[in-house]
Amino acid sequence: MANLLGVPWHAALILGAAVAPPDATAVAALGRTLPHRNFMLLKAESLTNDGTALVVYAIAVGVAVGGHYTPLAVTGLVLLSYLGGIAAGAVVAGVAYLVMRRLRDSTAINVALLLTPFTAYLQAELFGASGVLAVVVAGLVIAFVSPRISTAGSRRMTEGAWPLGSVLLNGSLFVLIGLEVQAVARELDAAELGRLTVVVVAVWLTLLVVRFVFQVTSVSLIRLLDRRPSQLARRMSHRTRVVSAVAGFRGAVSLAIALSVPVVLDDGSAFPGREAIVFVTAGVIILTLLVQGPLLPAVVRWARFPADTASTDEQRFAERAMRDAAIAAVPGLAREHGIRDEVRDRVARDYQELVELVEEHEQERDGDSPPSRHEELTRLRLAVLDHKREVLTRFVREGVVDGSVALQIQMRLDVEELRLTGVEPLD
Repeated sequence: MANLLGVPWHAALILGAAVAPPDATAVAALGRTLPHRNFMLLKAESLTNDGTALVVYAIAVGVAVGGHYTPLAVTGLVLLSYLGGIAAGAVVAGVAYLVMRRLRDSTAINVALLLTPFTAYLQAELFGASGVLAVVVAGLVIAFVSPRISTAGSRRMTEGAWPLGSVLLNGSLFVLIGLEVQAVARELDAAELGRLTVVVVAVWLTLLVVRFVFQVTSVSLIRLLDRRPSQLARRMSHRTRVVSAVAGFRGAVSLAIALSVPVVLDDGSAFPGREAIVFVTAGVIILTLLVQGPLLPAVVRWARFPADTASTDEQRFAERAMRDAAIAAVPGLAREHGIRDEVRDRVARDYQELVELVEEHEQERDGDSPPSRHEELTRLRLAVLDHKREVLTRFVREGVVDGSVALQIQMRLDVEELRLTGVEPLD
């Protein structure tokens, strides 16, 4: 489409590689209205497609500077990108696990967690493999073994640090988009700027249509080849595919591809069409986020998805099973750790009372009973915590308690409040 509207073919091919992959970060930020399964499918698709897009980009740039590629060479690049990325991510994750399982300090654990994705990315890039896939694989492995290498303190630190870092990085991305669009726009005359604006809209609409058509054809092929009942149960309606097409936001990877296009060729001449690549890519990103993003909730309502209770059901099942297992294990654990009978009986009664309170709360949430003791008990405990904070604040003002001591007490009160209210789910 870009080539039909005047963009040179080599630049149009690079542009196609740049805007093809949906962005996982944008999906995570704007796709929360989707059912959980559709949301996770979009994130997985975004992460795996990045590797393919970067291979296509490398080939397109190579062709633009005079290189030649055979089908066998392209196949080798794709295999190296995927298999090499998977291997690099697995190796780095294995080494990280061996290191982090020996650490107990929260700061050291989180520094190691922060270094792991960068190490996986660099390791894959050294061999020409996909750094994005290496990061994904390393993240999946580390997440799977996380209970063995992290502590309560490190997880609490992570839950506050990662969301803040994600927000800062996303904000920096939009600042970078604005700076690049302005820089490119200054170098274009009014006629060229108007033509590229038309290209932006045309490419954006083409992406929506191609994404929907590709989903229809690929799903039809899967249905033809796979007739298992489990596959038939996962069939999606056309409305669902429309939602998936609208949810295909573009973001950081697309901009990174556009900005990494060389400024000049090997002979010193300007890279043909670079300004068009950067301008159109940034324009498509803006349209997907500012048009498709606000439109997505209305499209989700139009699709009439069935009630998504899978996550809630899984959470209830896990919590109930863990409570039952804990109650059953109390006598054996008490004998193992030399706990006196009266302490053992007290813990068993506390757990049994907690089970009754939680069951009452679940019935209240389902509309089967009036407000429960659980809700009243939680409100009272939260009010007591607020009163404790007021007393602590007064002690600090009066100089009775030092600020550093008050901070430690405040952290304990916060942990108790989170235990009562629950923590927000992290994506």
